[in-house]
Amino acid sequence: MHSHPDDLIKQLNLQAVKIRKHIIEMLYRAKSGHPGGSLSATDAMVALYFHHMNHYPKDPNNPDRDRFILSKGHAAPALYACLAESQYFDVQELYRLREVNSMLQGHPVCKHIPGVEASTGSLGHGLSFGIGVALAGKLDKKSYRVYVMLGDGETNEGQIWEAAAVASHYRLDNLTALLDRNFLQIDGNTEEVLRLESVRERWGSFGWNVIEIDGHDMHAICESLHEAEEHKHQPTMIILDTVKGKGVSFMENNVDFHGVPPNEVEYKMAMEELTVIERYLEVQNQ
Repeated sequence: MHSHPDDLIKQLNLQAVKIRKHIIEMLYRAKSGHPGGSLSATDAMVALYFHHMNHYPKDPNNPDRDRFILSKGHAAPALYACLAESQYFDVQELYRLREVNSMLQGHPVCKHIPGVEASTGSLGHGLSFGIGVALAGKLDKKSYRVYVMLGDGETNEGQIWEAAAVASHYRLDNLTALLDRNFLQIDGNTEEVLRLESVRERWGSFGWNVIEIDGHDMHAICESLHEAEEHKHQPTMIILDTVKGKGVSFMENNVDFHGVPPNEVEYKMAMEELTVIERYLEVQNQ
């Protein structure tokens, strides 16, 4: 097991709260967007962008950069906030989300946003794209790694399982997929809409190295990313057991906030809750 310093974990947890505050602010101002899946995916994205990945915000097309592909494109607010805090673009741009002529639209568009590797939103395509990038890296003898974030409802798509078979066939050990397993999709519980369990056995049967962790435990996230990087001859799937709407009490496990932004009262409540958490973590960091 690879050990990560406690100070690093505290800093990442604090960064995650900052990202969550950005998400709430962005969606409230836009009066549109997807809070639930953005908040559940935040911790893993923070671990990637602020610790694990090799990336170059001032040189976003550097050929040696690690690639992150947000297949569940509706969680774009979390990605945008990570990119802005990493200095790919000005933080103030976040608050033009979904405005006419803003580069930050409801789903990521790679043509307009520095740091976005693929235009995503039509669910099921991101893993296939990531496999192509990972295979190209192997053929070009590059050392970069590819990370793909999937939603659990998204894995209803047949293309996901074609991609899963291809990735193991080519033994793409430079590919890590992360499944945001929050058990809720737009129409309700994943097990009621179209049963996915057992997810771990499914991915294992397709030839993947499978790791399952608490998707909000920063220590576990960092360790799993390191373990995936060390694993050879198989792609790795990290199943993140998460809570949709994580960090805002009334949004947690509430499918109503899949694609509905907070109103003014909810916005104030959410920001107050996150500020309390932020202050607590700041004291811990002192």
